[in-house]
Amino acid sequence: MPTSHTSKTSDASVPLNMRIKPATRNLIDRAAELLGKTRTDFMLEASERRAEEVLLDRTIVTVSPEIYAEYLARLDAPTQPNERLARTMTTKAPWDKA
Repeated sequence: MPTSHTSKTSDASVPLNMRIKPATRNLIDRAAELLGKTRTDFMLEASERRAEEVLLDRTIVTVSPEIYAEYLARLDAPTQPNERLARTMTTKAPWDKA
C-alpha cells in the first residue's frame, strides 16, 4: 500500500516487514556478505537504487512547441563533420593497442 509524502522530513527509521522465500533470503545474504553489508543495508541500498531508476525513467520534460520543433530539427539534420568526432573515430581502443 503506497504511502503519501509529507512536507516534513524525518531521519527517524520506520519498520518495513516482508515475507520472502528462504532461497531468496539466502541469495540476498550471500550477496550482502560478499559486500560486507548487513542484509538490511544491502536490501535498502538495492531498493533505493531501483526506486530511483524507476522514477528517473518516468521523468517528463515539458518544453514549448518552439523548443520541441528545434529539437526535432536538430535530430533530423545531417551530421556535421568535426575534428573531435574524427579524432574519436580514428583513435584505437586501449584493448586494441599492442
